[in-house]
Amino acid sequence: MISDIFDGYLRRLGVIDPGAPTTAGLFALQRAHLERISYDTIDIQLGRPPGIDPERSARRIAAGRGGYCYHLNGAFALLLESLGYDVTRHVGGVYRDPASREVSGGHLALTVRVDGAAYWVDVGFGDSPYEPLPLREGTYEQGGFRYEMRRLEPLEGEGAGWSLLSPDMHMPRMNFRDAPAATADFEALHSWLSTSPDSPFVRTLALFRRDAEGVDVLRGRVLRRIDALKGTTERQLDTPEEFYEALATVFRRDNDDLTPEDRTALWARVTRAHEARVTSRAG
Repeated sequence: MISDIFDGYLRRLGVIDPGAPTTAGLFALQRAHLERISYDTIDIQLGRPPGIDPERSARRIAAGRGGYCYHLNGAFALLLESLGYDVTRHVGGVYRDPASREVSGGHLALTVRVDGAAYWVDVGFGDSPYEPLPLREGTYEQGGFRYEMRRLEPLEGEGAGWSLLSPDMHMPRMNFRDAPAATADFEALHSWLSTSPDSPFVRTLALFRRDAEGVDVLRGRVLRRIDALKGTTERQLDTPEEFYEALATVFRRDNDDLTPEDRTALWARVTRAHEARVTSRAG
């Protein structure tokens, strides 16, 4: 039953009684989600990308898995709605160019209204803010990381929206449109992102986990800890044992879904990509 899914989801978040919708409750749920449920592309790397139906994503999270924005934000929206929150889904996009005004659909963005105010809420960006940001123009700081919410003026044929800008994020700009969206709006791009050889999710394994002090990032075999106040540390994972221990401890991923064959295949794929990247840089 769907209620059983949400019970398991909340247990994974460490939330026993979420209570009625409040601003404080929303903030606590986002913090718990970012700390306990990692952004990961492991199933894509293994050639078995999961669909983005929100109920299915919620089941996966309750069972100890992660995912990327369509899975994480899709499931979180469903959970919040089950708790009585007023949630809207939006078509968004993430960009390296901080001046971009595009909205590609490569990101599922959420806004939530509670206690008479609107917030941008995100547990699927990887290194997003630790807490929701007010949906109003301004600059914000969380744990030494800087963010700016800015109104996004419409392009021809498109409506207005919002932009999140931060030099501290792996993608310094995220844009989304005001108009509500549905899961179907993301299906085609999800297919490309999860199966195309040109997709960054197919080319490189990526995991993120956010907490109050910073963010843990694993790309291939390179594990980084980014702390706005203490700086960045980095180490290479040289053995399968180190790699799977990092998944379980740093990223809190339950790896019992990975068979011995899965583990061998994933390590081999990550190693090939790592060695190719090292070779290309040396050249």
